[in-house]
Amino acid sequence: MTDVSVTTHVFDAAVDLFEVRDDRTEGHTHPAYANMVGPFGGITAATLLRAVERHPDVLGMPLSLTVNYAGPIADGPFDIAVRPVRTNRTTQHWSIELSQGGEVATTATAVFGLRRPTWSSTELQAPAAPAPDSLEPTPLPDFIAWARNYEMRYTAGVVPEEGSAEVADSTSTLWVRDVPSRPLDFASLTAMCDIFYPRAFLRLGRVLPAGTVSMTVYFHADPETVAAQSDSPVLATARANRFEQGFFDQSAQLWGRDGVLLATSHQIVYFKA
Repeated sequence: MTDVSVTTHVFDAAVDLFEVRDDRTEGHTHPAYANMVGPFGGITAATLLRAVERHPDVLGMPLSLTVNYAGPIADGPFDIAVRPVRTNRTTQHWSIELSQGGEVATTATAVFGLRRPTWSSTELQAPAAPAPDSLEPTPLPDFIAWARNYEMRYTAGVVPEEGSAEVADSTSTLWVRDVPSRPLDFASLTAMCDIFYPRAFLRLGRVLPAGTVSMTVYFHADPETVAAQSDSPVLATARANRFEQGFFDQSAQLWGRDGVLLATSHQIVYFKA
């Protein structure tokens, strides 16, 4: 791993990896990003993306990442196998596996590529939202360690208090940024795509067992656009489309400065109710 000093941002410490050699690298879970069971799924996804970014054969920039959370990740070291499956003129396809003790805990695929100037258009529109400074931060419960690393200012769909009434809309919208503040990059943008608490909590007005099974992130911004965001808050919004037989989906959008769409993500989530 790189030399992580006391001045290193906790996010960078959490996604830090050894040098990638022979399509393999190693990392270690970080207590600051612990979830109720294992690490925060967003930090796992960000770590897998970082493994591709650090590979000596990487081409271009992230276009998509799909992470399948196959099993729990225990506190401690882990191994990552990361290899380019095929490299074309414009796109590069990756296979990634995170394992502990010889057992696979997470699988992923990623697509990187070269962006070229073309006609562009965004059909989605960012949700209306007041300025972030006009809203008070609303943190998640303190026992959720990873949430302490984010400043969250909700405009809709705040975390319901236990015993709240059921509601008909699963949408949450919030301004979010790292704490302490940190310039946005693709890894931190990946983690923010998993910032939302389970949509079933909001619909039912109570906490219940739930966990992401698979998440896909689509990156719509180039490195210059991401860098221009700097440490400004990102406007994040998510909703479910259907709850059915123990699973629900989640569709999310993350918007940056001047209403630029940075990323969209989609999840399938297990729940018990």
